[in-house]
Amino acid sequence: MLYRQMFKISYLILAFAFLGGPINPIAAQSNGLSRIVVRGNQFVQSDDTPIVFRGLNTSDPDKLEKEGHWNKAYFEEMKRWNANLVRFPIHPTKWAERGETAYLALIDQGVEWAGELGMYVVLDWHSIGNLRSQLFQHPMYETDLKQTFEFWRTIAKRYGDNTTVAFYELFNEPTTFNGQLGTCSWAQWKSILEEMIVIIRANGGKGIPLVAGFNWAYDLTPIKNDPIAAEGIAYVSHPYPQKRPQPWAAKWTEDWGYVKEKYPLLLTEIGFAEANEKGAHIPVISDASYGKAITGYCDEKGISYVLWVFDPRWSPSLFTDWNYTPSKQGAYFKAHLKGYKY
Repeated sequence: MLYRQMFKISYLILAFAFLGGPINPIAAQSNGLSRIVVRGNQFVQSDDTPIVFRGLNTSDPDKLEKEGHWNKAYFEEMKRWNANLVRFPIHPTKWAERGETAYLALIDQGVEWAGELGMYVVLDWHSIGNLRSQLFQHPMYETDLKQTFEFWRTIAKRYGDNTTVAFYELFNEPTTFNGQLGTCSWAQWKSILEEMIVIIRANGGKGIPLVAGFNWAYDLTPIKNDPIAAEGIAYVSHPYPQKRPQPWAAKWTEDWGYVKEKYPLLLTEIGFAEANEKGAHIPVISDASYGKAITGYCDEKGISYVLWVFDPRWSPSLFTDWNYTPSKQGAYFKAHLKGYKY
C-alpha cells in the first residue's frame, strides 16, 4: 500500500513537470515585483501606478552561458546602468540545440537574478522572417508554427504566475523581405498572432503579449484600422535610425508613434553605431543625434524602450569589452538611463 502511494505521488510529480509545471520553484516566484497589467495606453502596477520601462537587451542566454557571462554579475551591471527591464532574445535554433529543459534552467536563473535586482523581464522569441511561409533571413532564425506555439505554451505554463516575467514578445521581427521570403498579409499575420495569444492565455500566461508588425518590426500602420482582437496586449517597434530619413519625429508618429494614443507601446530594440565602428550596418548607422532624438521622443510621450545590445560582440554594442567600457552609443545611453528616477 505504501509503495503504491509513493508511486502515485511520484507519478503526479512527473506528470506535473511534463505538463509544464514549474519543476524549479524559481519559475513560479515573483521576487516581490508587482504584476504589470495594461490600463488604457499605459503599463501599470498592481496599485494602478503607471510605469515606463527603460531597459537593456541581453544577447542570447545560450551564448552568454557558453562564454561564461550568464551570471549575476552581468545582471548587476545592467542594474548599475539603471535599467528596470531586461529582454532575453531566445533564438529558436538555440532553444532546440540546447534542449527545452536545459534552456529553461538558463531562463530560470536570469529571471531570478533580474527579480532580485528589481528588473522585469521580456521573453523574446528571436526569429526574423516570415513565419507563415516558414522562410527566414538566416538559418539561426529557423522555426515553424508548431515549435513557436509549443514554445509559448511551455513559457505560459512555467512563468504564468511569475510577476518578474512581465512580457511575452511573440515574434521578434516579422518580414517578407520584399517578397524574398514569400508573402504574408496583415490579416494572415494577425490571425497567427491571435492564435499565439489564445494559447498563452489558455495555458495560464498572465504576462503581456507583445505584438510586432512588418518591415522588421518597424511598421505599425495596420493597427489603425485592424488592431489585434485581444485585450491586455501591447505593441512593439524597432525604429533604428536608417528606417526613415531625418527629421525623424513626424515619420515616427505616422509609422508607429500614433499607437501610443490608444495602446501601450514598447520599443524593444533601439540603438545606433557610427559608420566607422565595429559591426556598423544598415539600419543602425547614425550618431548621438539619433540617441537624443529617440530618447527625447519616448520621454515626451511616455513610451517604454529597450536598448540593443548588452554584449561587446553583437552590434550595435553598448560596451566594447567585458570591463563594460561603454561604446559611443553606450556612453550616451548610460548617462541618459542614469537620469531616470523610478
